[in-house]
Amino acid sequence: MAVTDPIADMLTRLRNGAMARHDSVSIPVSRIKLSIAKILKQEGYIGGYELTGTGVDRQIKIALKYQERNKPMITGLKRMSKPGLRLYVQRNEIPRVYGGMGIAILSTSKGVVPSYQAWKQGLGGELLCYVW
Repeated sequence: MAVTDPIADMLTRLRNGAMARHDSVSIPVSRIKLSIAKILKQEGYIGGYELTGTGVDRQIKIALKYQERNKPMITGLKRMSKPGLRLYVQRNEIPRVYGGMGIAILSTSKGVVPSYQAWKQGLGGELLCYVW
């Protein structure tokens, strides 16, 4: 089935999997989704990820991570830039998510990076999503 916004689909699968307390979720693979999964792993929001399948059936299997009493590490995800309305920010406009408790993920000329790294490098770009 064709999806018009693959990043929003990825975020929705992560949100639904965490709310249903699943161990992992599978997402169709793309380079940008792989970059987002890498950032989520670096920031400690997910346990890990791996590529499964071959050819057209390749998937990213993301292991969800939980705190004590089965509370998900990802408490919220919000898609910002959408196919119908792209949202670009300059270096000085990069938002702080919940006062630094969360991260924003940006697509810059240097690749997909978390907000603090884009700010350090003096980069702006497309504001993909917020994670907290």
